[in-house]
Formats: sequence, C-alpha cells, structure tokens
Amino acid sequence: MRLAPNLYRLGNDIVASYLVDTPEGITLIDAGLPGHWRDLQRELRTLGKSADDIRGLILTHGDSDHIGFAERLRSEHGVPVYVHAADAARARTGEKPKTPFGKMRIGPTLGFLGYSISKNGLRTRYVSEVTEVGDGDVLDLPGAPVIIGMPGHSPGSVGVHVPAADAVFVGDALTTRHVLTGRTGPQPAPFTDDPDEALASLDRIAGLEASWVLPGHGAPWQTSPAEVREAVRKG
Repeated sequence: MRLAPNLYRLGNDIVASYLVDTPEGITLIDAGLPGHWRDLQRELRTLGKSADDIRGLILTHGDSDHIGFAERLRSEHGVPVYVHAADAARARTGEKPKTPFGKMRIGPTLGFLGYSISKNGLRTRYVSEVTEVGDGDVLDLPGAPVIIGMPGHSPGSVGVHVPAADAVFVGDALTTRHVLTGRTGPQPAPFTDDPDEALASLDRIAGLEASWVLPGHGAPWQTSPAEVREAVRKG
C-alpha cells in the first residue's frame, strides 16, 4: 500500500510493517508475521525491485509479530537486521515477561488471532544474528534512519525517524487500533511491559518533524508526533 512517493505499508490495520524506497535502495521497518513475506514480494514487484535491493531491516522491538520474515530475509539474502541492544535477546529467543491482557472483546481478539494464524504467526523464526543499535544512532541505510529510544512496551522499543520519508515509525510504542478491543485512534498498546514508562517515552518523539506517525497495529496517522502524543495521553 503506497502512503507517499517513497513510503509503503505491508500488511493491514491488524499487523503492519513499512518500506522506504530511495535511489540508494530500500530500508524496511519491522517484518510483521512470517506470511507477510508474500506481501513484501508483491510490493517489491510493483516497484520493479527485489529483495536484493533491501539494504537493511530495522526492528522497532523484538516481539514475534514484528520479526516475522526477518530471519528469512537475513539468511537467504544477507540483509542485516537491526534491533536495540535491550531487545536483542527477545528477537533471538522470544523470551519476554508475561503481561496482563487488559480489556478485550471477543470479536477483535479472535480476528487478531485468526489473522495471525493465517499469516503463519504460530511458526515464528527468531533471528539468529542481529546488529545491535542504541538511542540516537543514525544508521548507514537508505533514508538515514535515526533510532529514538522509547522503552516501555519492551526495554528496547524504539521509534525510527526517517526524515526522507517524513515519517516516524513507532512499532508498539502506541497503537491506532487496539488488537484486543478493536478501538481505533491513538492509544497505548496492549501487552506492554511497563505502561507508565511507555507513556513517558512519547515525549521522545514529540519534537520530531514528521507528517506521518506509523504504528505496527492500526491505521497510518497523518499528523505530527506531538499531536499523537497528546491524543494518547488524553485517551
């Protein structure tokens, strides 16, 4: 799905990842579920590109619904996978603390589970090798993405600011569609390790210049990061 001239979304409002296309090559942000590999191939064909044009994949955090095709891309095409050091073990092993589900409705919850199963979400391949990054790093990838530490959802959750795409990618630092309740609009994401820290981390993106705030779940939000922060806090 094309959002802007060099900005594309893979997946849908249930689970999404993103592609930034530049003359220097492609940067991916998140890898969704394993079955999104076909979505990636379809988008690449539309662009007249292939996986060999991908220079790097950045994970906003290490949860299974964000690392879907990462290991396949790394092992079959040699694409480096970047993740914050604090989430490196999570991306490699899947180990994470149990968190309360919170509010849920049966319809949206079953929809999320059903979609995950349809995209091979029960067959996660963890990432054998990762390149660790930290807050403030500017990566040598197309679009010069900047890593913004946003701990809370997980210790190594990050935002990824890509000025060339006029966008900040936030993973599960916030959501615009709650996968367990179906509620839409900017709000805290479920399955968050430390909800208070996650809310505080929204300050980290408030001053960024961007027209798109792009979550891992929910509709793309075309507004400023500062406005999204205030919307989440007002709830």
